[in-house]
Amino acid sequence: MIHQYKNNGYNIVLDVNSGAVHIVDDVVYDLIPYMEEDINISDDDLSEKLAGKYEASQIMEAAGEIRELAASGALYTPDDFETYVESFTKGKLTHPVIKALCLHIAHDCNLRCEYCFAGKGEYHGHRELMSYEVGAKALDLLIEHSAGRKNLEVDFFGGEPTMNFDVVKRLVEYGRSREKETGKNFRFTLTTNGVLLNDEILDFANKEMHNLVLSIDGRKTVNDRMRPTVSGTGSYDIILPKFKKAADSRGQTNYYVRGTYTHYNSDFSNDVLHLHDLGFEQISVEPVVCDPKEPYALKDEDIPILLEQYDILAKEIIKRRKEGRFINFFHFMIDLEGGPCVAKRLSGCGAGCEYLAVTPSGDLYPCHQFAGEEKFRLGNVFDGITEPSIPQEFGAANVYTKPECRECFAKFYCSGGCMANSYHATGDINGNYETGCILQRKRVECAIMIKAALSDEA
Repeated sequence: MIHQYKNNGYNIVLDVNSGAVHIVDDVVYDLIPYMEEDINISDDDLSEKLAGKYEASQIMEAAGEIRELAASGALYTPDDFETYVESFTKGKLTHPVIKALCLHIAHDCNLRCEYCFAGKGEYHGHRELMSYEVGAKALDLLIEHSAGRKNLEVDFFGGEPTMNFDVVKRLVEYGRSREKETGKNFRFTLTTNGVLLNDEILDFANKEMHNLVLSIDGRKTVNDRMRPTVSGTGSYDIILPKFKKAADSRGQTNYYVRGTYTHYNSDFSNDVLHLHDLGFEQISVEPVVCDPKEPYALKDEDIPILLEQYDILAKEIIKRRKEGRFINFFHFMIDLEGGPCVAKRLSGCGAGCEYLAVTPSGDLYPCHQFAGEEKFRLGNVFDGITEPSIPQEFGAANVYTKPECRECFAKFYCSGGCMANSYHATGDINGNYETGCILQRKRVECAIMIKAALSDEA
């Protein structure tokens, strides 16, 4: 499969199955689709198809280059992954390994974010905090089901986890004590809205948390419209100085400021650049996913604007990087040389089989976005996984079980996308959340273009 496109003055050709990226001239670019149909097509036939556009000698030279790339396995490569995914999936289902947990330390929150999928923090249930006993049992379950995996990921999540921070500290201490006896290594993450963030919490986070996720939407007016406090006032002025201190204290690494854009700020590139101008280097601003009836939901008419915004942002990131002003935008992160292993590229985040969410009562769900949906309750930390059909269903999902993914050039970069979004959009984890797919394909194109532009400069 070949995907070719033009962006920011570059002619880009992606050989999907090999992952090879080629920056080509106009002649090669125009010949690529003809030679995909028949690599042995004659130079005379090619000249006839492009008559009047290029000299015959140019076409002959370009066709020779294309044939060399094809012979080397860098162009028109076959898809050999579908046979591999069958063996990989079989192994995952017969010997499941849990590698990560999302601990819902608090089903409560001190903000009232309009778009919160957790229903203002309580996940459409009642407000409660996780006990130490439930959290410790969750860590035990993770260790027990992690098999030979050494590094285990645990995200302290909410609601707002700092509302239950004493339990967070005790669970980290417990996890560290279990490391010594089990040979495991816990990598903890804290996701916070920053309202309660103080020096004590930050010092602890810098000592114990592998990563820190700081929630802010961007410009003050944008943030305060969607992320008010319980009293209805804005949160921007409360959290901004704390987040700046946190980012600087971590040397501008191992953190993200993480925002959400909606219909109200379809010009979201300005929010990304606003955060960068404030001094943040690690930035993630992502599209809202919600009921289409909500006034802040993304509309069909927003899509062309959003696609243009990604182009604007990509060009500005190149400009700033070349000026020596480092900026890392999460959705433009693509490793063209290494990247995730093949299994991860085919099956994604591992929700439901390798990654689970734990509610304050200890119930297990495929991920935080399924929490509270009884249909997807796998079991409880005290009883274990009592509904094995759920992890089997999620473990079997991959880019080849999703019809729209099979022919999509971005499938090995998004790994089939978010199964929660797919389910909530279509009623099927193998479905297609169309808006998300459109935006993801654009992000992949921009990310590859950025790599090309920065490599060109080097």
